[in-house]
This record gives sequence, structure tokens and C-alpha cells, in this order.
Amino acid sequence: MEPVLDSVDRVVTPDMNSTLLQPYTPDEVKQAFFQMHPSKSPGPDGMSPFFFQKYWHIIGHDVTAALLSVLTSGHFLHKMNYTHIVLIPKKNDPRCSDFRPISLSNVVSIIVSKVLANRLKLILPNVISDSQSAFVPNRLITDNTTVAFEILHRMRNKRSGKKGQMAVKLDISKAYDRVEWSFLRQIMLKLGFDQHWVQLAMETVCTASYSVLINGESKGFIKPSRGIKQRDPLSSYLFLLYAEGLSALLRKSNGITILAWYIVVS
Repeated sequence: MEPVLDSVDRVVTPDMNSTLLQPYTPDEVKQAFFQMHPSKSPGPDGMSPFFFQKYWHIIGHDVTAALLSVLTSGHFLHKMNYTHIVLIPKKNDPRCSDFRPISLSNVVSIIVSKVLANRLKLILPNVISDSQSAFVPNRLITDNTTVAFEILHRMRNKRSGKKGQMAVKLDISKAYDRVEWSFLRQIMLKLGFDQHWVQLAMETVCTASYSVLINGESKGFIKPSRGIKQRDPLSSYLFLLYAEGLSALLRKSNGITILAWYIVVS
């Protein structure tokens, strides 16, 4: 872990942390609720976003007060973060490794993540290196596809020089499931995020617990020790921060070895 963290630069400024740590407002909570698709699949509580949106004039005040308490205190209720997992087959006649786990969380749990994600994405373009384009505002994942094509075109048409070139495509299987919590926490701190914000973000991750839906029934109880939830609003951004470790290592190797890297992360 240490060699990776040593390669990571501090990029989060005091002004960025100030943006993240502003007092949370009722408007942010309401905005997060109404950003959700009304018919999003319900979690263990059986509630869909439509219920909250339809009856906001009745329940909005109490729900907002409860969620602001969680956001302000930084302590997540474990029952609130209880999640169902649905296994979606990726292909016909699947094996155990061919199922995609989809998390079905309680709406109130998703809202906490959504509020944090809405704040984080404001500073994300200044935190995530140019080599990563997925999920970053004002960047397109197709940009890196174009860059990769141009790199391969240049390599294919190289006519001079004694040094050879090669391309390596890395694919991390079950990437979200392999996220180590300790490293995620440490890399956020190394990037410069305030400890209070890091603690709140990690609460959304570490307090999760799961049961698997089999034929419509909840089975078992799983308390994870690593991984982040699929389809959680904050997970994509946390994984970008997690992947900055790899980007930093590649940038460092470019300066101290005979290898020249073209870094494309999508």
C-alpha cells in the first residue's frame, strides 16, 4: 500500500474541502429525492422513490430532518444501510461467477449517498487525473476510446527507431467487489480530503450489510469486509478515487524508467 500512496499527490485544496463540508441543507435532500427515478426498484423497506416524491408535502419535513441528522453527525444507522442483492445472469447457462450482483438499497440510504455524490462531483474534475474520463463531469468515456485508437494507429505505423512498443489492456474483474476499505480511506486522506468527509463517505461503505434475494425471498446475512455497492450514487466516484493509485503509479514509472506510458483509463 505504501508505495502506491507515496506516488499520490495532494490535490484537494482547502477551498474544495470547504465546499464539501458546508452545512447540509433541506434543499439538498429534496433535490436528491427528486433526482431519483420514481420507479427505481425498492430495497428491503419496500418503498420506491415515487412514494416519497408523491407525498413529499406530508412526509418531507420529517424525512429531511432525519437525514440531515445522519449527514451532520456522520453516523449511519446499520439497519438503514441493510441491502438486498439480486443476482443477474450475464449470459445463458451461467456459472456462479457469471452473475452480476445488483444492490437494492433503502431509498433513505441512497439519498445520503446521493447528497454526498452531488457535492463530490463539483470538485471531481480537479481531483481525478486526465487519464480517467468515466463519470467525471465534462468528460466523455468515448474520449479515451479515441485516444486508445490513435495510440494503436501510431504504434502500427511506426517506421523508425530501435525501441519496440507494446500495448497492454488491463481489465479488473468484479472491480467494485475488490475495493479494499483501508486503501480507499487512505488514498482519500492522501489526496487531501478532510477527515470528517472521509469518515462520512466510509460510513456509507462500511455499515452496509446484505441478504440475497432468491426466488423473491431474502436469504442469509452477509457482513462484508471489502467492496462497494453496485448502483450506489457514490460508488462510481469512490472507485475513481480508488483507481487514482494505479494512475499515480503509471505516472511515476514514466519518469523513472525507460518505458514511456500512454495512460488511458476508462
